[in-house]
Amino acid sequence: MVGTIVHQLTRNLTPAEVKKGGFDDYYTDHRLGVYPQSAGGTPFSAAALAVKGDPIADLNEDLAAEQKARSTYENLIRLADDPDVIEPLRFLRAREIVHYQRFGETLRVLLEDMQRKRVHVVKK
Repeated sequence: MVGTIVHQLTRNLTPAEVKKGGFDDYYTDHRLGVYPQSAGGTPFSAAALAVKGDPIADLNEDLAAEQKARSTYENLIRLADDPDVIEPLRFLRAREIVHYQRFGETLRVLLEDMQRKRVHVVKK
């Protein structure tokens, strides 16, 4: 969704507007195509997906990722002045909050399950 917003806001820019906005280096590499990268210009890579294979560790990574995404949307909302940009960002922020809640519930259930005593009966 963010990529679509960026595309809609930039698709009709002239080269002069691109340069004035400070996007000329980006334009040189990608024109007005949406290229996933951080605000600092670091391209997205699979290295950003932190998976350990341990449910507790992975759920904590998921919780952190949801909070980071929420924070990013809040930063974008503070920078935006177009209601047609702000409303989808608010939706995305709300979605991250719900995801955080669901991951938290899942972690709680997992930890409770691990605390249960288990009795194994060995048949003779």
